[in-house]
Amino acid sequence: MSVARRRLIQGTALTAGAALLPNVPAYAAADPVTVEADGIRLVGRADGSVLVQDGAGTDRVLLSHFMIKDTALGQQRTFGGSPALITLPDGRTAIQVTYTMGSSAPGVTVRGTFDVTARKAHLKWEVAGSGTLTPSGFQFSRTVYGASAPESYEALTMWERDARGGIPYEVNAGGTYVETWEGAKGFFCLSSTNPAGTNATWIHAPGTSAGASTAVTEADLVLGDLRPRAAGTIAAGRPLGVEVWTDQPFNLYKAAGQTMTLRTQVVNGSGAARKVTLTWWARDFGGKKVGGGTLCKDLAAGAAWNASFPLTSPSQNIVFTGVEAVSGADRAIARTNLSVLPEFTYRAGKESMFGLANYPWLLQPSKEAVLGLVKTLGIKWIRIAYAGAPGIDIATLDANGIGHNVQLSGIPIGGSPEQIAAWADSNVAKALAADAAYFEVSNEVNQPWMSGRGADAYVRDGLRQVTTRLAAAGSGMKVMNAGLGGMDHVWTKNFHDAGGWDLIDVFAFHPGRGNFTPDFAPPPQEWTQGSSGTYWNFLGALRKARQVMAEYGGDKELWITEAYAPTRPNVWWSDTYRHAAENTFLSLALAKSEKVRAVNWYQLHDSIIHHPQEADPANPEYHYGLMNRDTSAKPSLLAFATAARVLDQAEFVRHLAFADQDIKGLLFTTPDGPLSVIWSRKDGYVLNSEHGDDPWYASPEPWVDTWTARTEVVAAAAAGTVRELNCIGQERALKASGGKITLTVDGAPRIYYGLAADPDRKPGSRGRTA
Repeated sequence: MSVARRRLIQGTALTAGAALLPNVPAYAAADPVTVEADGIRLVGRADGSVLVQDGAGTDRVLLSHFMIKDTALGQQRTFGGSPALITLPDGRTAIQVTYTMGSSAPGVTVRGTFDVTARKAHLKWEVAGSGTLTPSGFQFSRTVYGASAPESYEALTMWERDARGGIPYEVNAGGTYVETWEGAKGFFCLSSTNPAGTNATWIHAPGTSAGASTAVTEADLVLGDLRPRAAGTIAAGRPLGVEVWTDQPFNLYKAAGQTMTLRTQVVNGSGAARKVTLTWWARDFGGKKVGGGTLCKDLAAGAAWNASFPLTSPSQNIVFTGVEAVSGADRAIARTNLSVLPEFTYRAGKESMFGLANYPWLLQPSKEAVLGLVKTLGIKWIRIAYAGAPGIDIATLDANGIGHNVQLSGIPIGGSPEQIAAWADSNVAKALAADAAYFEVSNEVNQPWMSGRGADAYVRDGLRQVTTRLAAAGSGMKVMNAGLGGMDHVWTKNFHDAGGWDLIDVFAFHPGRGNFTPDFAPPPQEWTQGSSGTYWNFLGALRKARQVMAEYGGDKELWITEAYAPTRPNVWWSDTYRHAAENTFLSLALAKSEKVRAVNWYQLHDSIIHHPQEADPANPEYHYGLMNRDTSAKPSLLAFATAARVLDQAEFVRHLAFADQDIKGLLFTTPDGPLSVIWSRKDGYVLNSEHGDDPWYASPEPWVDTWTARTEVVAAAAAGTVRELNCIGQERALKASGGKITLTVDGAPRIYYGLAADPDRKPGSRGRTA
């Protein structure tokens, strides 16, 4: 590319006072200094910029300036610099740039060191001379030449295993900004960065303190036709890396008999050629091996190996896959799930109970794909949607018949009248503009749980301010209290006594749940508090909510505005992946039986909004998704869809009462005839009960069924063939005879069509423990 055709990407700095970068001149008159390695060349120019070229000599990136942040000096950037060649401790040559700082940053020095190895540039900036540096706000500028696509951001992760056992999990490995050219890519890899702090000119590149008045920022630029995690492996100098994916959104297929192609890339991140063995496997929900094999290949240093493994899609099912790369004592693993979920025609419309609590704000891989998934899952309510909110816009939701509400927080409790009015004016206007069906006024304000604190102030400064303004606007929008954390009946009484009950149309709460089955229902007087207390139970909380609503009256709707089945690996308080699927289905069925108007599930996929797509294994709420971080389905996603389908137009009739009181059941009517959900509690209501005092617990693989007690139950049948569905919707046909059928049940809920309208009318459960 000629110098004249180079394009400088312009953009504004992040804060006021950070100047725009000037156009970079072509080449300075002085002779440049260079360093190079296989596939990469750096040119240090007289103006202090560093040009990055690929192995063919094509200009790819220009690194021009560095920006510091300082609590006293604000943001200050470099203005040119002087390059020179230096020798590193290992004997390699590097370019060192001594930058020029402006007069508004007296005493501050910035020095850059740039070295290369095969297809990689290591970038280092050292800042000194100020005791008030804010390294978290450091940035560097880059100009990308001839890009064929906009820059994108990818969170980098890697899979690890705990030495004590259990299942593997992802950990954060930084992030990368991906540059794309025809036939080539570049990756700016950093151990920490926030894409919200990056724009067209500056990349957010946090530094680390190196002393009282010094800080260092480091990054790597990797060139090559690689996947992001392969580039991250090379950048970090790890010996092996592996990534798995499919080209199908969510790895979700719609019918049996399709080819599902599992793709993988292995990279040799070491500095020498080596032989690599690649082993892959695939298992379905029942544990059956449906694919696998072993391959070997010699890989040059920094080289990548792409492989593809075809699988045939089953009928409704989930396929767990894993890949392991091994070379000598080094190994790397990666996992993802492939799933099959046919389309379904939902008929309940906005009478549906099924919603999503946290707006699908990440829109990965695209808004269209997420919208399609929301429709496939039968989601008819979005908890939070308004102009400017992340996620699917309200016009698109309206066009697709998806109801949307608002939940807005930040009430200035105890603030001045002006502050309170400003909050209420702004947020009521936002809700009205969104044409929200419901306004949930704040979220989980009942802390500390069961203390009763703050209910009167919440009513005074928040709820009443909203209802007064909605009435003045002539709005028919329904109002919810702030969804309570747990069924906090102490706070609710104070709320009622403060006049709040008469202001709401909907009572909203978040029942929560720990290592208990959803049908665990201890009486409220026995609830224990704390992070692992029985206060966090599902059915007992629901029943207490119903009792409180009956006592206070007013014909309110009941909404669960957050429900979840967390899957944090190797922690006994959370569900295993298999139990999460069972508990997702049973939670929704129980909510239907308790006449809950709607349940907003929290959330669509593992992530947190402040660090999108990053792995955060220690954060419990990160693991609340129906999908994994990579947006592949957990078994929970299929369970949610199964509940949405079988309960779409269902009406609850009663709890079943078999002779064996450990056998539980729910009876519904549906357009397809009676529907029974049956399960056993022979194994009790406490999950992962064999845990120790430590939070750690070795979670079993998701295809491992841990229920031990199998019980035969005789049920009345209405047909010769009974259809049985498990929690993820897999179906099998069972033969009935003489108007009855023997079912084998355990702790996992199963769905039955073809039983009589009173399947429990003839006692006859015969227990046997497997």
